[in-house]
Amino acid sequence: MWLTKDDFRIKADNFDLTNGSNILRIICGLFLFPHVAGKFAGGAVSAATAGFFAKAGFHPPEAWVLIAAAAESAAGIALVLGICTRFAALGATALLLFAVYALQVVKGFGWTWNTGGYEYPVFWAITSLVVAIEAWKTHLAQAKPSARALPANAAA
Repeated sequence: MWLTKDDFRIKADNFDLTNGSNILRIICGLFLFPHVAGKFAGGAVSAATAGFFAKAGFHPPEAWVLIAAAAESAAGIALVLGICTRFAALGATALLLFAVYALQVVKGFGWTWNTGGYEYPVFWAITSLVVAIEAWKTHLAQAKPSARALPANAAA
């Protein structure tokens, strides 16, 4: 029920853009990459990003920036490729909720994105959660044994 070999298969169906779930999954993953890039300047951890992490209570901040960047990169790659989707999407949801927490600690309540609020990460966390729910539903539907798979005499 947890991880299967199928979770690690990159399938053509993962890139069928007539399936809205695929579009949402791919976009959720792609949007993580600029989020990762923004943590660095000139190949090193951005001083502003490290300062933000320190103000949010993550010490040592440079280490937490690297952990966040690695986690966001892994979730982004998995979501784009459609591998381990149900776990990657839950991970992305958790990462974005941590971002909301950090924004609350550092800046206080602020909703709109243009004032540094958390409107965008909340929306993004919700869409990632929807991707996770849909992936779990698909996984459970595929894992459910079919009644047709039983031999005729097994019902008796």
